[in-house]
Amino acid sequence: MELANTIVLYSFVIAMGVFLGKLRLGGVSLGVTFVLFVGILMGHFGYVVNPEVLKFVREFGLILFIFSIGMQVGPGFFSSFKKGGMRLNGLAVLGIALNVLIVLAIYFIEGNTNIEALVGVMSGAVTNTPGLAAAQQAAGTPEAVNIMAMGYAAAYPLGVIGIITAMFVIKGIFRIKTEDEIRAIEEEREQSQQKPAMISIEVTNPLINGQTLFQLHQIIPCDFIITRLMGSDDKIVIPTSKTQVHTGDKIYIVLPQQEVNRFESVVGPSVDIDWEQTDRNNEVVSRRIVITKPEYNGVALGSLRLHSAYQLNATRVNRAGVDLLASPALRLQLGDRITVVGDLGDIDRLATRLGNSMKRLNEPNMITIFVGIMLGIILGSLNLGFGMKLGLAGGPLVVAILLSRFGYKLKLVTYTSSSASLLMRELGICLFLASVGISSGAGFADTVFNSTGMWWVIWGFIITFVPLIVVGCIARGVYKINFLTIMGLFSGGYTDPPALAYANGSTGNDAPAVAYSTVYPLTMFLRVVAAQGLILCFLG
Repeated sequence: MELANTIVLYSFVIAMGVFLGKLRLGGVSLGVTFVLFVGILMGHFGYVVNPEVLKFVREFGLILFIFSIGMQVGPGFFSSFKKGGMRLNGLAVLGIALNVLIVLAIYFIEGNTNIEALVGVMSGAVTNTPGLAAAQQAAGTPEAVNIMAMGYAAAYPLGVIGIITAMFVIKGIFRIKTEDEIRAIEEEREQSQQKPAMISIEVTNPLINGQTLFQLHQIIPCDFIITRLMGSDDKIVIPTSKTQVHTGDKIYIVLPQQEVNRFESVVGPSVDIDWEQTDRNNEVVSRRIVITKPEYNGVALGSLRLHSAYQLNATRVNRAGVDLLASPALRLQLGDRITVVGDLGDIDRLATRLGNSMKRLNEPNMITIFVGIMLGIILGSLNLGFGMKLGLAGGPLVVAILLSRFGYKLKLVTYTSSSASLLMRELGICLFLASVGISSGAGFADTVFNSTGMWWVIWGFIITFVPLIVVGCIARGVYKINFLTIMGLFSGGYTDPPALAYANGSTGNDAPAVAYSTVYPLTMFLRVVAAQGLILCFLG
């Protein structure tokens, strides 16, 4: 019955926490973060779980959550790091330095709180369990281990609240409107992805009369795809690199939006043509084909030989709702939707080759998920020097990011439907929060509701809140960083999944998750170093 009781307890805590998290107070809801507080309440009333079972559920939930986050944001992680990652990581390091400085100031100025308690409080204040574990291992004595755990339990709940409160304070100081920030993120993303334009042009420049499309690419050095060509006889052809263009021809072209003016200046003006009607007259059709066969994951679009083998032209590739230019060098991914133009019979042959089966996309790629988790745990357990490890959170995150970007080179299919990814992420964070709440709830009241515990809570909130306000003001006031990115910076800088869950849920955008994964690996390492370093310096 013990196992059944544990399952019932977890089910109640998660269900009630999710339900309460949906309630809005002053227009604000905490989302799944409320699972933590329901867990604390149940722990306070004496509900307990076998320590080994609780530890397993907590760590497995954290691994599921972090791994799914890494798979989600991995494709944009490297480009994000190039564009603003150095600055974000610099701000995160500043936050860590301020946390340590405040701990040292309290230790030397206040003088009544020992370093073991303060390191535990700091770990709870920045919601960093690996740092706590590393510090406990460095201290070694049972007394030090226990006092660190008590400090952690006292500071952790207000640590979560402090991070979210800091988000509201920064939002209020700079009078930020979340809707405007979401719009700015989406506009920036569209511009960075060079959303293609589709225009019709009449060839009027006599200097290019008789030139092949291959020669035209040499004349105009930009990515463009001519999908249809209509000659003077009004007959449409699917052009290849050897097709010649003549003055008076009309072409339908897909190219980056910023290249439209340059192309028109060289070839001719844009014209208004109903290609759908002309396609019907010439038996030319346009269809979308979904890549669902794993063997084409990571294959370059040019290697499909659409011109020579099928007499087809690919105009664009839709990936996760975003249209990409169908350039030959573009690496395909499972779930991509290719728009092709040509004869219906040729399109059907290509569709059979690529799969084009939505049913296959609904099947989860369990091999990739558990191979990734296995590799992540192995990486997290490796000694990186000076006894430091990435741990069960950092290892799976790093591996997930690498797999989502380079998994095709290992013949691993990394595509996961959005619903499956969301389920894995939410299940993981709920299991983790319920475990943390239940475990810390038993001694929470005794630890917090006395003068010593009161000061631990106060010190913890200061350690949490002050560095975030300083970093947030610099990020917004000096560098004009988007507020959604700042939310992810706060969550990742404090390695805090509940705060990230709140940021994702309140914005409906993955920008916080991108910033979170950008700063998380370095932050996790430095959090462990900081906690261990303080113990070794004062107790070593």
